[in-house]
Amino acid sequence: MRIDQQANTLKGRYLALDVLRGMTLAFMVIVNTPGDWSTLYAPLAHAEWHGFTPTDLVFPTFLFVVGNAMSFALKKMRDMRPADFYKKVFTRTFLIFSIGWLLNAFPFFEPNEAGQLAFIDLSEVRLLGVLQRIALAYLGAALILYWGGIKIGWIFSIAALLGYWPILYYLGTPGDPYSLEGNAALHLDLIVIGEKRMYMGEGIPFDPEGILSTLTSIVNVIAGYLAGRFIQKNGNSVPAIRLLFVAGILLIGLSYWWDPLFPINKKIWTSSYVLLTVGWELVLLSLLIFVIEVAKFSKWTYFFQAFGRNPLILYVCSGIVIALISFVPIGASNLRDVIYAEAFTSWLEPKTASFLFAIAYMLLIWSIGFLMDKNKIYIKV
Repeated sequence: MRIDQQANTLKGRYLALDVLRGMTLAFMVIVNTPGDWSTLYAPLAHAEWHGFTPTDLVFPTFLFVVGNAMSFALKKMRDMRPADFYKKVFTRTFLIFSIGWLLNAFPFFEPNEAGQLAFIDLSEVRLLGVLQRIALAYLGAALILYWGGIKIGWIFSIAALLGYWPILYYLGTPGDPYSLEGNAALHLDLIVIGEKRMYMGEGIPFDPEGILSTLTSIVNVIAGYLAGRFIQKNGNSVPAIRLLFVAGILLIGLSYWWDPLFPINKKIWTSSYVLLTVGWELVLLSLLIFVIEVAKFSKWTYFFQAFGRNPLILYVCSGIVIALISFVPIGASNLRDVIYAEAFTSWLEPKTASFLFAIAYMLLIWSIGFLMDKNKIYIKV
């Protein structure tokens, strides 16, 4: 991990990338931290299983901007000795994965049967998660692109998307291969990880960031890389932006054509879902580049730049701060619930209260990013 205290760490990128990354992180904090998970506006909830909501676009967009940033960094990394490249990539992967796992375990204590705080059983901490998927998808994309460049990146992406379809179909439960209980991704995770170390948010042991679906999530990173290289080669010209936009629309259309055969599903990261999310990412990126880089309308962007310049540490902070205030006891409740009850639910209807709590918390995390940016502190992993 490295802390830079100089403005030139941000050189070599286009502003639209920082803004897209900042928008993604801001929305990620909002959807991850509602006041009450049982009272959500529909766009702020994931699709229950098959289907798509705006919230389902957040995580793959984060992977896309990882790949976009990689299109700048990998040019320098290609000049490294192979040993230095592998050391850098594997070290970064290990650090991000480890931070994600530790975040799952935080704050490391929980009440025991006697009501006393006891150290948690680390053997039962969820192994995978958001940061772990970012780490593994980054590793896969970095190795593929380092070994084979753009050509192999395309070949892998097409093969992964097409190959994932029969893998799920033939290795899942016959007649029900894309269901929660019948999908092959679940079966593999139960064998390799074990149910005690899997996510329980679906009512059964099932990990939406599981092993098998990492295959297709790598494609989101590669897509970001390819888009970045395309922009670097063609510049912020209107024809180039138009081509990105049209490509995005075509991918969205293709995803819905595929959907009846291979359903759009975030939780098993289906190939149709990848096409849909990459399509929307290209549309959003092309619009941002046009507005910011071509039309030069950028006065509104700083709010998102403050998020986008320290994305990893701010994401970690968003998990730590809410865990800490939830851990502070106040009578029979805790500080987080007291704040929510007194400042939000006491005068707002449930869905609005839940939403505004998430907005307020996002602004709190933004203030940390603002202070870091003003002091030229950029934490890189």
